[in-house]
Formats: sequence, C-alpha cells, structure tokens
Amino acid sequence: MSQGYAVELYFDPALENQVLKAWNVLARRQISTRLIEIESRPHITLFSSPVVDVTKLENVLRNFSLKQESLSMSFSSIGSLPNDNNVLFVGPTPSLSLLQFHSQLCDAMKKEGIEIGEEYRPDKWIPYCPVAEEVPKTRMAEAFTVLRDLKLPVSGYGMEISLVEYPPVRELVSFPVGAHQVSEV
Repeated sequence: MSQGYAVELYFDPALENQVLKAWNVLARRQISTRLIEIESRPHITLFSSPVVDVTKLENVLRNFSLKQESLSMSFSSIGSLPNDNNVLFVGPTPSLSLLQFHSQLCDAMKKEGIEIGEEYRPDKWIPYCPVAEEVPKTRMAEAFTVLRDLKLPVSGYGMEISLVEYPPVRELVSFPVGAHQVSEV
C-alpha cells in the first residue's frame, strides 16, 4: 500500500552514478541502506503528498516537461535535515534556473487545483538529493566523514521528471525534460 506520492527530478547517468557511489559506500560501511532497500533512484524531490489525483498530475507533468530544458546543476554541499529520519544529502548550488523550474512546476500544479504542501512551496522549498536515510545517531559523524571524501562539486543535468509512489518507490510515469517522448511504466 502506498504511503505517498512524489514528483522527482532525475539526473543524467554520469551524475546519477556519482550519487550512487555515495549510497554504495554508506551501504558497504553498514551506515545506511534505506534508499537502496526502497528501490529509490538519485533525485531531487520537487513535490510530495500523501494523496494526489494521479491522472491530473500526470497531465500537468506531461505538459510541463515539454516546455522545459534540461537543468544544469552542481552538487556542492553536504548536510542533514532536522528531522527524525536522520537524512543526509548532497545539496545543489541553488541556481536561478533550478528555483524557477520548481516555481513554474508549482504554478502549473496550482492552476490544476493541486494543493502544494508547506515544505514544497517555492518560498520554503529546500532542494537536496538524499544519500542516506535512517542513519543511526551514533554513526552520523562517520557518515559525514564518508561524504566529505566525495569529490565535490559534482556536476550534471536534471533530465527527467517522474511521478512515483512510495515506499517502495514505484515509478508511475516519467517524462524527459524538454523532449517530446513519453515513458510510461
């Protein structure tokens, strides 16, 4: 049974592989395997909600993706979220193009009556790419040390926007950003 839905921005293969390296190092050290277990993919979450009208959101994403270009991005920082999930992440440099992409997506969803939760509103949203979840508090320092060894910044492109349900992560529909092809799963 689904616990929620999310709109995720996926990366080009080279950038995705850089993030996967961090996931794998943390898994080998038995610090965190959660993202691998839920079958996630390296991403930035653009929107999340416990309930959505899948058909309506799919149409919004299809139309939105056709009007966008791939997004240049650079992950230049590491951090953690102040919540109980002990999430560690790599953070993109907050470029104007990334912030506008997110803001335009929110505007498109609002026009279709899709409610945007507080943390995903453009003035509150913090873009990040999770690299570990549910890190034991006693291993946070070690996890940060592992992430500090990453050769940041790593750069690439946001290439695909997908609607997923979770957990485990199951891609419902995916659209290349700026392309005229549709990939349905």
